[in-house]
Amino acid sequence: MEIKSTKPAEKQWHVIYTKSKWEKKVDQLLTDKGFESWCPVQMQERYWSDRKKIIYTPLFRSYVFVKASKEDYTNVLSTFGVVNFLYFEKKPALIRDNEIEEIKKYLGLSTIANIEIVDMSNMPPQTKVAINQGLFMGRRGEVIKASKNNVFVRLESLNMMMIVEFKLHEVSPI
Repeated sequence: MEIKSTKPAEKQWHVIYTKSKWEKKVDQLLTDKGFESWCPVQMQERYWSDRKKIIYTPLFRSYVFVKASKEDYTNVLSTFGVVNFLYFEKKPALIRDNEIEEIKKYLGLSTIANIEIVDMSNMPPQTKVAINQGLFMGRRGEVIKASKNNVFVRLESLNMMMIVEFKLHEVSPI
């Protein structure tokens, strides 16, 4: 007679695709279900003719991070507003804990963030650079577009990149 292990499956960070403009709602619904969920937001100043206001917008449009095991997939997918898991190489995209922590750290350092997320699925890699200072010090990235102060740092498991503004002296070609 074989005894099956009752050890719970390991939970890992996944990326889920949500309905348009449902990121914060889905994050709350998953949290209400007991999942560790995170919808990274950035502060932005918005101007109207009569006032300015600071609002919080999702950093990744239509994406939310959720810590789940394979056994949780059905429960996550049944959450209203969830479209599907994001797949990378025919498997659900997994995000390393340190990548989540780096994004959290960066957002914690920013007051009014100047971050833009760009889909990289069709962009070829270009010049490789090392980050010499700041939060991403020691990391390597690929420069997609060279301008005065912009460097594109790629999060490979997302097949996306985070565009972060650096001063020229903060990066060097490898």
